[in-house]
Amino acid sequence: MKKTLLAFLLPLVIGSCAWAQTLDPALNFANTITEKDLFRHLKVIAADSMEGRDTGSKGQKMAADYISKHFESLGLLPPVTTPNGKSYLQEYRMAKRTWDASTTIKVGKESFAFGKDFYPIRFPAKSEDIKDLTLDVVSIDGENLEDLGKIDFKGKAVVFLEKKMDNNKKVANRAKELGAKAVFVVKSLKPIAFVEALESYAYYYEGAQTGLVSKKDEAIFYISPKLATQLFNGKNLSESLQRVGKTTHHKINIQGAYKEKIEFVSENVLGFLEGTDKKDEIVVITAHYDHVGTTDGKVYNGADDDGSGTVSVMEIAEAFSKAAQEGSRPRRSILFMTVSGEEKGLFGSQYYADYDPIFPLEKTVVDLNIDMVGRLGGDYIAKNEPNYIYLIGSDKLSSELHELSEAANKKRDNLILDYKYNDEKDPNRFYYRSDHYNFAKNNVPIIFYFNGTHPDYHQPTDDIEKINFPKMTKIARLVFYTAWEIANRENRLKVDKK
Repeated sequence: MKKTLLAFLLPLVIGSCAWAQTLDPALNFANTITEKDLFRHLKVIAADSMEGRDTGSKGQKMAADYISKHFESLGLLPPVTTPNGKSYLQEYRMAKRTWDASTTIKVGKESFAFGKDFYPIRFPAKSEDIKDLTLDVVSIDGENLEDLGKIDFKGKAVVFLEKKMDNNKKVANRAKELGAKAVFVVKSLKPIAFVEALESYAYYYEGAQTGLVSKKDEAIFYISPKLATQLFNGKNLSESLQRVGKTTHHKINIQGAYKEKIEFVSENVLGFLEGTDKKDEIVVITAHYDHVGTTDGKVYNGADDDGSGTVSVMEIAEAFSKAAQEGSRPRRSILFMTVSGEEKGLFGSQYYADYDPIFPLEKTVVDLNIDMVGRLGGDYIAKNEPNYIYLIGSDKLSSELHELSEAANKKRDNLILDYKYNDEKDPNRFYYRSDHYNFAKNNVPIIFYFNGTHPDYHQPTDDIEKINFPKMTKIARLVFYTAWEIANRENRLKVDKK
C-alpha cells in the first residue's frame, strides 16, 4: 500500500473507532480495565503477607481492608448498616467444629452409628436440644414445595428421598420453618449408594468442619436406607416414602454433636453504586477473596483462586465508577461484592442471601460471579488457547440472560464461550460449587465465569507469576459489557425457567 493512501485512510480508521466508542460508551469505559491495574491489585491480594487469606484469619482481614479502601477511593457507597454507622464490611459469625465420632441416633431400641448409618448436614448449637425426643415421623415429597404447607410438621421428624441435590436445603428449610424438629434425607434406596456417599463426604464430617453460626434449631442428616427403614417400623422403604404426609410414632434419641467448637468473625466486602431511574433494581457482581491459608509453612496464595476474580471485580467497579463520574451512570444500581467463606462452603454468600440480604433478593436482577479467570484450565491447557471462558448457568433461569451474554461477547474480543460444565450431567457439578449458587437457589439469574481447574488448583504454586493477564483482562471486560447491558436495558431480565 502506498504511503499516500495510508496517510489518507489512517485518520478515517481512527475517526471511525472514536465514533463507535461515542455511540457505545461501554467500549470506552471497558478500556480502563487494564493488565497493569489488575497486576497492581493482584500483587497485593496474592502476596505472601496475606498468608493465604484463610477465612477468619489476619490475612483475610488485611485483604478485606485493601478492597474496602479501594471501593472508598472510587466513591462507592458503604451499604452495610452497623451500630457505628455505614460500613463496607458485612460481618458474620462462623464456628469451627469437630464432630464427636460417638454421636448416635437411637430409634426405639436400635442404635445407629455416626459415619456408618448417618452423617450430619447441620447440627443444633446445643446437642441437648434433640435428646430424648418422642416424635412423629412424617414422609414428604423432596421436590414439591407447594404441598408442604398442607402438612402439620410441628414437633415432627421429616423424612424424604433425595431427588435433586439442590432441593435438599430448600425442602429442609421449609419443613423447619413449618415447625419440624429434625430432617432426615435418604440419599438413595440402594445401600451401596449411601456407602459411596459416606466415602465422598468423609473429608467434611470426619475432620474439623466450618460453618455459619445460626440461631436456628437445626438438625439435618443424611441417613442410610437401614436407618430410614427403622423410622418406618421396618416397612418397605420405597412404599413408606411415597405415603406423603403419613406419620409413624417414635422415640428418637440423638446424642453427641461435636466435641470442639471455636467461633470467629469473617467479613464480606460490599461497595454500592446507585443507579438512576431504575435504581431500586440491583445488579450484583461477585467474587470470593478468601483462599485456603497455609499448610506446613507453605503459603497458598490463590492468585487464580480467586485472586483473579477479586481484582476483576475491583477493576470492573472502577470502570463503572468512572462512567458515573463522566455522566454515564447506569440506570440500575450495582453492588460489587467480594465474599469470604467460599472455600469453607460458600458461607459468605450464603450469609448474604439467606440471612442478611442488604438489598432484597426480589429486587436483585442478576449475579455475575467471577471465580478463577486468570489461567488456562480444563481442555484449554493442551490446546494452549487463552481466548476462551467456561460459562455456567447463563441459561438456567433466564433465556434472555443467555442471549444477552452471547451478544455482549461479540462487542470486541469475541471469546470462545464454552458450555461444557453447564451440562447437568457433568460430574464436576461446578454449578453448585461457587457463590452464584446462593443467588440461583433464590431464583436470581446468574452467570459463573470460570477458566477450569489446572495442576496448581489449591496448591501453594498458584502464584501471580503464572497468571495470564491479557486473558484475564479480556474476561473482566466481558463481564463489564454484560453488566453494562443488564444495568441499562429498558426491561428487567425475565425469569422464565425454574
